[in-house]
Amino acid sequence: MLLAEAKKLAQRYRALTGKPLGITGEVAEYEAARLLGVTLTPARQAGYDATETHGGKVRRLQIKGRCILENSKPGQRLGSIGIKKEFDAVLLVLLDGNFDATVIYEASRKAVIAALTKPGSKARNERGALSVAKFKSIGHVRWQRAPQA
Repeated sequence: MLLAEAKKLAQRYRALTGKPLGITGEVAEYEAARLLGVTLTPARQAGYDATETHGGKVRRLQIKGRCILENSKPGQRLGSIGIKKEFDAVLLVLLDGNFDATVIYEASRKAVIAALTKPGSKARNERGALSVAKFKSIGHVRWQRAPQA
């Protein structure tokens, strides 16, 4: 499978250079579709990456991904969330060092906008960037990988 090959290549690249290859967003979108059954939108859809029907209503979802390594520094941030764009919720897909999903969080549009517009942080207010910890605190777990034995 092509994605499995891309994951291996990204792992090798990180091992060789110490830098990420830059496929986290694509892997996160794929994992959200696979694990939650959401429907991915065509590339470059403004405002949201996927849709799902819930209670007869179509929900628009932004998908953010973050690869959390064992030696990762605390305070990692998500990519920019455009609050002026149309979306109903944001999914955060956390990936391990093998680019496999470990947990998926969801936060509502209202909670995301409240967190991003709260006074005090230039990263939050100007760049629309929430920390992973803040996102976890305003969201809820939609899916979690079973504990490894």
